[in-house]
Amino acid sequence: MKILVVGSGGREHTLVWKLKQSPMVKKIYVTPGNAGISLIANSVSIKADDIKGLANFAERHDIDLTVVGPELPLTLGIVDEFQKRGLRIFGPSQMAAEIEGSKAFAKEFMRKHHIPTAPFQIFTEASEAISFIKSATMPIVIKASGLAAGKGSVVVRDHQEAVDTIEKIMVKKIFGESGSKAVVETFLEGQEVSVMAFTDGKNTKVMLPSQDHKPIGDGDTGPNTGGMGAYCPVGFVDESTTAFINEHIVERTISALAEEGRSYKGVLYAGLILTKTGPKVIEFNCRFGDPETQAVLPLLKSDLADIFIAIADGDLSIIDDLEWYPGAAGCVVLASKGYPGKYETGKRIFGLRNYSDRKCYLFHAGTRKEGRNWLTAGGRVIGVSAVDKDLSTALAKAYEIIEGIKFDGMYFRSDIGFRANTRVKITEI
Repeated sequence: MKILVVGSGGREHTLVWKLKQSPMVKKIYVTPGNAGISLIANSVSIKADDIKGLANFAERHDIDLTVVGPELPLTLGIVDEFQKRGLRIFGPSQMAAEIEGSKAFAKEFMRKHHIPTAPFQIFTEASEAISFIKSATMPIVIKASGLAAGKGSVVVRDHQEAVDTIEKIMVKKIFGESGSKAVVETFLEGQEVSVMAFTDGKNTKVMLPSQDHKPIGDGDTGPNTGGMGAYCPVGFVDESTTAFINEHIVERTISALAEEGRSYKGVLYAGLILTKTGPKVIEFNCRFGDPETQAVLPLLKSDLADIFIAIADGDLSIIDDLEWYPGAAGCVVLASKGYPGKYETGKRIFGLRNYSDRKCYLFHAGTRKEGRNWLTAGGRVIGVSAVDKDLSTALAKAYEIIEGIKFDGMYFRSDIGFRANTRVKITEI
């Protein structure tokens, strides 16, 4: 097969790396890709949101399967365009992808279909939102309804901070038109966990749970980012909790989307919080998580290309239960100084080499090459992933590799996995 992977981050590097392990795959193109991905795939200069350009490329090059990494092309309708042309593609339709594209839609959908989530209010006018939050019990969570690269959710702990946040999102439009609507919801106490599931719109196969680390600083402090690291699996998610998540969140969501004429094919990502009264949905994403993918896929033993083809063709039931390698995986993101705010690029990176013999992998996100030199080209630069018999050993290995990598202003969290040994007591489901 010839495969086209759309995207340019660490998630896409991981997808390409995993797909190359399939005996079914002959050639992989990636667009627009990055310098690291170009070492193992053929890079093409087409932007991820150039839907017609991507479809034209797939037609001209007889691409057997297109895999979409980021959310933007999915919410713009890339799957609809490809299917209209008879091209095989992995991902949800534009209508199904609205579950990520609009937090307002997702929250109303969950309320309608009794999918557990935090109580909320939706606002289209900043003045109404401000009037509401002045009497709200703190803390609360304020979210831009549209896409914001994982940075549109803010936990606020006092009324003035809440007012300032509404003004930034809805008046100053720091996230552009994504802030035209805002969701204000109750802050929930508990442990966060990410659950990703393959689905063909009817059948589901749930992957091992992982835990992302969104805030920029150690101890989960500071502003949210696209994700500073992740690990897999999550020990405090027990069998009964897993069964509840599968039945009352994943399967119910897929079924309800189908009822609404939004049949969902691809990967459904559920960002969850385990509260004392059971798991509740923080958000849905319409694609693989980033950086969760860099911790989950290294443990997947099943052939990823087989799974993608089965879903694209509409019958996941032909795939046996997912197989997993034993052990654990951890990923630590190396970021540019200043991220998730303003940061500089073009910093020379030292110490990059192949560590796969140690089951360590460098998944590039924001890199480019100038001659023989590797340079930074983004906020999140590289994800350092490692696999071993247990999580502490895997993370120790990742941090050891990081000691040999340098670039000016390099920043990373030193505490990835710090909640792994947490005990979660659910008193009622």
